[in-house]
Amino acid sequence: MIDLTKAIATAVKTGKVSFGANTAIQTAKNGKAKIIVLASNCPKQIKEQIEYYGEISKIPIITYQGDTMDMAAVCNKLFVISALTIRETGDSEILNIVKNDNGDKNTGGN
Repeated sequence: MIDLTKAIATAVKTGKVSFGANTAIQTAKNGKAKIIVLASNCPKQIKEQIEYYGEISKIPIITYQGDTMDMAAVCNKLFVISALTIRETGDSEILNIVKNDNGDKNTGGN
């Protein structure tokens, strides 16, 4: 089993990622993301929008079990992160989590 926390950290270090809900919504709309990771306490309205556009664009959405502070710590950032958009995975195997998940969107975290 691949650890989501390690996969996120590797993607941030070696891949191309964007932070923030607005960016996640935009990338979900235009389909340019490989995967979007949401914090467990991402605001409901934002989460619904990202999931809606992600479903249309066929972008996998994962809900990280940690909150926005936990996501910030994993990404080594000094600001809270409610949504993380991964455009290129780099050395991360985060896409394998989605393949192994069989539809269960809630994985990883604490």
